[in-house]
Amino acid sequence: MKESIISLTRKLIEFRTVEKERINEAAEYCAEWLAANGVHARVINNEGLKSVVSVIGEEGPTVILNGHLDVVPAGPDQFIPYVAEGKLYGRGSFDMLGSVAVMMHVMAELVQEELPCKVMLALVPDEEKGGQKGTKYLVEHGLLGDVVICGETTNLDIAVQAKGVLQVEIQIEGVSAHGSRPWLGDNAILNAVETYKRIEELPIFSVSTPYFEHPSLNLARIEAGQAINQVPDCCIMDLDIRYLPGQDPAVLLKEIKGVVNGTVRVLSEGEPVQTNPNHPLIKRLQQAAEHVSGRNIQMFGQHGAADTRFYAARGIPAVEFGPCGANHHGKNEYVDTDSLVTFKEILTDYIFRF
Repeated sequence: MKESIISLTRKLIEFRTVEKERINEAAEYCAEWLAANGVHARVINNEGLKSVVSVIGEEGPTVILNGHLDVVPAGPDQFIPYVAEGKLYGRGSFDMLGSVAVMMHVMAELVQEELPCKVMLALVPDEEKGGQKGTKYLVEHGLLGDVVICGETTNLDIAVQAKGVLQVEIQIEGVSAHGSRPWLGDNAILNAVETYKRIEELPIFSVSTPYFEHPSLNLARIEAGQAINQVPDCCIMDLDIRYLPGQDPAVLLKEIKGVVNGTVRVLSEGEPVQTNPNHPLIKRLQQAAEHVSGRNIQMFGQHGAADTRFYAARGIPAVEFGPCGANHHGKNEYVDTDSLVTFKEILTDYIFRF
């Protein structure tokens, strides 16, 4: 089983699922693999991107296993997977093609079993770019369940919360002048720097919760200046804010506007995830993970966003839970191969606890 999971993960990595065509090819391959292993799969096309959905089991609650096929860009060498010292290296091995391979094997292994619940596999094409055409579309079209496991990078701990997303564009004005006489102008870049410092000092960015020390504020992009010998009269900066569950993005936006002498435009928003760690279906997952792994499984909060938020917005308990590894979105990304087997055993144990 381990070698089969590794082989499938390697195949998915080799698809280089960064662009639409490659993602769709991978989706078709997954559907064909599932069908060859006795699992009926539906390919759902939304605005040119394909998702794969399968359901096994006849009755009872529905467990959704959600995985994304897309990965972030990388150099060509990172799409040549290899195994060394129990680690499978390659772009997407950890985030999250290893999890996808495991979930597919779970479906293939259990399709002939008499299950105490239904299991829905949802493989989606665009989590790394926001999930609008994949998971959000599936949720909006009624493909829902009673509990959701997104196989993101968690090292076999369980992420029950995730920060919300508020991304804004701020435009700061100045006065242009000749670069040799900057005192005759008003430098928009310097004004933007001072504005950023005021935002950074707002009390809203020093709030903490049991799962998070503070929100995050990232000055992601800055655009200004037309010539080196000119004082810039306009500066645009983009801020990527990850706020805590319990914070109100409308309040954050109001506070930011209060210290900005310029215009503020919202680029993107995403709700936080606040799954109750004491929900019976989540505690049951923790128990299954502890039983199989033989260690204490921690509940924690993720700094980044994932497709869990689309389910959580519907009141469905959703968590991120996946195998062990490191360096997702970076060089030398890898997944621990033994943990792939452990992850599969945990999912199977969990399903039979219903």
